[in-house]
Amino acid sequence: MATTKAGTRPGAPATGPDGPAAQPSRAGGRARVRSAARARTNAAAALLLTPFFALFVLVMVVPIGYAVWLSLFSEKQSGLGFGGVETVFSGLDNYTAALGDPAFREGFAVLLGYCALYIPLMIGGALALALLLDSALARARRFFQLALFLPHAVPGIIAALIWVYLYTPQLSPVVDAMEAGGIGFDFFSPSGALPSVVNIALWEWLGYNMVIFYAALQAVDRSVLEAATVDGAGAWRTAFSIKVPLIRASVVMVALFTVIGSLQLFTEPLILNKGTGSAVTSTWTPNMYAYTAAFDRNDYGLAAAASVLLALTAALLSFVVTRLSGGRRQKKAVDKQEKASKGSTA
Repeated sequence: MATTKAGTRPGAPATGPDGPAAQPSRAGGRARVRSAARARTNAAAALLLTPFFALFVLVMVVPIGYAVWLSLFSEKQSGLGFGGVETVFSGLDNYTAALGDPAFREGFAVLLGYCALYIPLMIGGALALALLLDSALARARRFFQLALFLPHAVPGIIAALIWVYLYTPQLSPVVDAMEAGGIGFDFFSPSGALPSVVNIALWEWLGYNMVIFYAALQAVDRSVLEAATVDGAGAWRTAFSIKVPLIRASVVMVALFTVIGSLQLFTEPLILNKGTGSAVTSTWTPNMYAYTAAFDRNDYGLAAAASVLLALTAALLSFVVTRLSGGRRQKKAVDKQEKASKGSTA
C-alpha cells in the first residue's frame, strides 16, 4: 500500500518546486522577460527613429512654424514713407489680404483647371503604359522603360526651357510642321498656356509614375492571372478587373502624390512667364503669387500667409484622397463579410 508524506492527503497536488507554489513565480518571471524584451524593442525603435524625427523637425516643422509666425507680422514705414521700416504684429491681416486679392483667387482657379486636365491624363496614361508593358504582347520592355523614364531625369528647369523652344514660332520644328499641316495653335495664348504647362508636366512625370505601376504589376501573383486566363477572361478583363484592383494601393499613392505635386506647380509656368510673351503672369499660380510677393514686392508676411493657405489646401485634399480610398476599401471588406456570412447561413 502506497504511503504519503506526513501532513498530506493522497491525491493532493505537490507543493514542491513543480507544484502550484512555483507557478506564480514562473508567470512573474515570464512577464518580466516579456517586459524587458519590450523595453529593448522600444529602445531600439527609438534609436533608429531619432534621426528621422530630428530631420523631420528641422526641415518640416521648423520651416512651417516659422512661416506661420512670419505670416502674423507686416513691415510698415513710419511717417510719409521717409522713416525706417518697422515690423508690426498684424494678426490675420495678411491672410485676409491674400484671400481678398483677386490674383490669388484666380491662381487657385488655374490650379483647378490644371488638376482637371493633368491628374486624369497622368494617372490614366501611366497606368495604361504600365499595363501595356506588363502584357504578354510587350517586347523590348527594358528599352521602353528606360525611354519613358528618361525625361524624368532631366531637371524641371531644363525641361521647361526645351519645351519653350519647341513652343516658340520661327524656332520650333514642331510649330513649323503644324503650320505646314494647316494646324495653327498658339502655345502661349490664354487658351493655350494651360495645355502647354500640362504637356510639360506630363513629359516629366509620366514615365516616373509608369515605373511605379509597372513594379506593382510585377509583384502580382502570376497564378491569379493564369487562373483568370483559364476561366476565359480576355486581356481587357484581366487588366481592369484583376490587375488594376490588385495594385489599388499603388494607384492611391500615385494619386495622392500627384495631387500634392499639382498644387506645387511653379517651375514650368515660371519659365513660360520669362520673356516669351505668354499669357502666364507672375501670379498665375499660388506659388508664383507667393514668390512675387516675397522677392518682387518684399512683402514676406503676405508671401508666408499665401504659402500657409496653400499648405492647408494641400493637407485638406490629401485627407480627402486618403479618406475616399480608405472608405472604398472598408466598404469592400464589409461587402465580402456579408457575402461570406450569407454563404455560411445558406
